[in-house]
Amino acid sequence: MNALNIVEYTQNLGLHAKIASAQMARASAAVKNRALLALARLLRENVEALQVDNARDLERAQANGLSDPMVDRLRLTPKVLETCAQGCEQLAAMADVIGEIIGMKQQPSGIRVGQMRVPIGVFGMIYESRPNVTIEAASLSIKSGNACILRGGSEAIDSNKALARLVALALAEAGLPEHGVQLVQTTDREAVGRLIAMPEYVDVIIPRGGKGLIERISREAKVPVIKHLDGNCHTYVDDPCDLAMAVKVADNAKTNKYSPCNASESLLVARGVAAEFLPRIGAIYAGKGVEMRGCPESLAILQAVAGAKLAAATEQDWGEEYLAPIISIKVVDGLDQAIAHINQYSSHHTDAILTRDHMHAQRFLREVDSASCMVNASTRFADGFEYGLGAEIGISTDKFHARGPVGIEGLTSLKYVVLGEGEVRA
Repeated sequence: MNALNIVEYTQNLGLHAKIASAQMARASAAVKNRALLALARLLRENVEALQVDNARDLERAQANGLSDPMVDRLRLTPKVLETCAQGCEQLAAMADVIGEIIGMKQQPSGIRVGQMRVPIGVFGMIYESRPNVTIEAASLSIKSGNACILRGGSEAIDSNKALARLVALALAEAGLPEHGVQLVQTTDREAVGRLIAMPEYVDVIIPRGGKGLIERISREAKVPVIKHLDGNCHTYVDDPCDLAMAVKVADNAKTNKYSPCNASESLLVARGVAAEFLPRIGAIYAGKGVEMRGCPESLAILQAVAGAKLAAATEQDWGEEYLAPIISIKVVDGLDQAIAHINQYSSHHTDAILTRDHMHAQRFLREVDSASCMVNASTRFADGFEYGLGAEIGISTDKFHARGPVGIEGLTSLKYVVLGEGEVRA
């Protein structure tokens, strides 16, 4: 497409989405749920066909020298597709929050004032790598009564087109507008620039991808942005703690999967338990090929671990999102230093404390300034599906509107409703 065509193309996408948003907003819960269940069925019926399209993307990605974590994010395995299908079913089983009125209160004047939950309207989603985001975004858009315009990465174009075709079939089957969910069919980067600069059509932009993408969107967008820049997540091993549990959770938080933004990238250990804890977790990391970049105190303890890949941590390491088998490790005095370190270096995504001290846990929850704060659980749980949201459209580290995994409610707004019986203001 030439520049003129891109302008015309994105203009049409926006216009169609705006028209469709009115129809999506008034759709009944039964109709929306019918579309979601149809999409779940279609995903299961087309596993093999989807993997054929996905294989083209994987082959192209490897030929272009994409890193292993990026290639891993591209894969549409049967397990990934089953999770998508289950997410659609979980959403269908959830109560419909659209039209819900909350906080209705009688005022001295006689009027009653409350707030009604309504769809945002049209959201644009710009994302990289993971094609399953196409289904997560589409399903949440359907359930929340919004229209959406999706722009996936060029590396996943074949997979995204195949998934978008299934979404279109599900919408048609339920009698919803075909433009309720639209995929940008071009990989031209100019389409992104246009999409984020159409406030007349698009109500909010949600970028999901690398730091560079999100910084560009935040800088250039002319519509509101729900964002997170990166996922530098911490696991803090407190004194006192259940050491066996701490080893199990710290292992899972780092090695369950290296590429997601909710994997722990930094391990903080209270000095009182470091001598006993670090050799145990160090042996596990060494066995899995995880490089440990530590402070001098942690390296002195880890030197005795057979086969350990060790390096001195730099200042940059404390704020790094590796998305790889690398972790930074620091021994801290205790809870106060751990909280201060996390608030200084964290990306405010997800941070966890492993402790047996209830007061320490409560302080951590209150004082750590992150979208998700956890006690005695792996940071890998920071996910819309795991939180029971059915799916997520991303994880917001913003402090307004939506924070943490963004599910149905994050894609809605509240408007005031006033009920009266002829009252007039004095």
